[in-house]
Amino acid sequence: MDKKNALRVGALAAGTTLMMLLMSSPALAVIPDDGDDPGPGLSVMETIGLYVVAPLAIFAVITGLVMVLDKSSDRQSKTKAKA
Repeated sequence: MDKKNALRVGALAAGTTLMMLLMSSPALAVIPDDGDDPGPGLSVMETIGLYVVAPLAIFAVITGLVMVLDKSSDRQSKTKAKA
């Protein structure tokens, strides 16, 4: 990709991000709507468990299943196979 295209892509990405930030209005979240029932907040440990530990655990389970259920017979590296 040449410099002109890279600059164009960067400007487009920055402009899109800026417009999305400006169009979202978090200040409206202060005013509660009818029927809002937010409930209790999460503790720090619950937040870390929900947003860090749980995705890592799911990733580990999927990775483990792929490794265990892999049926391919080519397990040697290609550099050792030539020698």
